[in-house]
Amino acid sequence: MSLLLLLGGGGGLGGGGGAVTVTTAHARADRVMGDIALRWDVYAADLAIEAGDLAIDDGLETAVILSLFTDRRARASDQLPDGQIDRRGWWGDVRPPVADDLCGSRLWLLGREKETSTVLERAREYATEALTWLILDGVAAAVDVVAEFVSAGVLGLHVAIQRPSSDTVDFRFELAWSAQEARH
Repeated sequence: MSLLLLLGGGGGLGGGGGAVTVTTAHARADRVMGDIALRWDVYAADLAIEAGDLAIDDGLETAVILSLFTDRRARASDQLPDGQIDRRGWWGDVRPPVADDLCGSRLWLLGREKETSTVLERAREYATEALTWLILDGVAAAVDVVAEFVSAGVLGLHVAIQRPSSDTVDFRFELAWSAQEARH
């Protein structure tokens, strides 16, 4: 049995927190191990329930959601929104075991930006940065991200992940910026 714990405080899914998987001594033989499934609903992620039980994600959806929608620590050179001083991020990234191997994305930095082509390019860059670990860890051969404005105040992300086995997994997410910022 595997249990995913979201650790956080401060914004975004898990408040910029990290994910810890705790495994008990006995796993159910009839199930492949995976993460507790998360589902995205424009404003936030939530635990997925199937048949009255927590759903299990044996694919990449939960990993992609955590990578995109937890708050990565802003770089010293990043301009923080609205004069904030909190650079956010997961406390475990203060001294990552692998240099520059940080959790989450910097998408939160765009929360108060105007809808411009420059912002779309930054969104694509931040999402790609957050998902690069999939390539480095051999989970994916390639990751392609397309960012677009799907409506006023809503950023759309299309993520295509090519697995080493050549099959491609597609995800589409919509992020309502104004709703995210209003929660802080």
